[in-house]
Amino acid sequence: MDEPELTAVLPVFNDRAALERAVPVSIEVLEACADTFELVVAEDGSTDGSAEFVAAYAERDPRVRLLHSDERLGRGRALNRAFIASGGRVVCYYDVDLATDMRHLAPLVDAVRDGAAMATGSRLMPGSVIVRSGGREFASRGYNLLVRSVLGSRLHDHQCGFKAFDRARLLSILGQVRATHWFWDTEVLVRGQRAGYRVVELPVRWTEGPGTTVRPRDVVEMGSAVFRLWWQLHVA
Repeated sequence: MDEPELTAVLPVFNDRAALERAVPVSIEVLEACADTFELVVAEDGSTDGSAEFVAAYAERDPRVRLLHSDERLGRGRALNRAFIASGGRVVCYYDVDLATDMRHLAPLVDAVRDGAAMATGSRLMPGSVIVRSGGREFASRGYNLLVRSVLGSRLHDHQCGFKAFDRARLLSILGQVRATHWFWDTEVLVRGQRAGYRVVELPVRWTEGPGTTVRPRDVVEMGSAVFRLWWQLHVA
């Protein structure tokens, strides 16, 4: 297949059930976003049949690609690998549970087409509509306030799993990104702003997926990652 205009990446780890909905919905939405596209499933060492499902789907539709890893890489490294292997000038990714309303994908991609280096969905801007538990809401607002205060970011929401990039400009900073798992989202946006990139933030409708929880350990790890990045940027 010739290089597509748009690459969408689905990071996946033991998400076989979610893939049954995410893949066909993605194809329908991507067909409306670009004349040519590829859907890359960054499958990260799953043991539940996720890889087999995608491989079978790809045989029927060559626009779907399986990028399998035998070992667990972590979400951040899996995304890095997928974006390096992608072909689109514009690349995007979103969570496989489709927690963010997919009608927002076209405006996200268009923001990059119009010159932004990065575009990210936001659950915390005016105009956003979110459905989630009070505990996650409190943790999210506290975390993003910490990122703005410590790392100087101008954005409202750093961890929404719904982002698009100019691939060339993203690749120019990926070598600096050290986060291997969930903090990847924040680090990419912070480093992009520090590089002088224009980052567009768009309000979205977002619904909490089933089984998602915030553990005290997660809060501590993410908070520690903020200060670790500050050290890397300003001291190390």
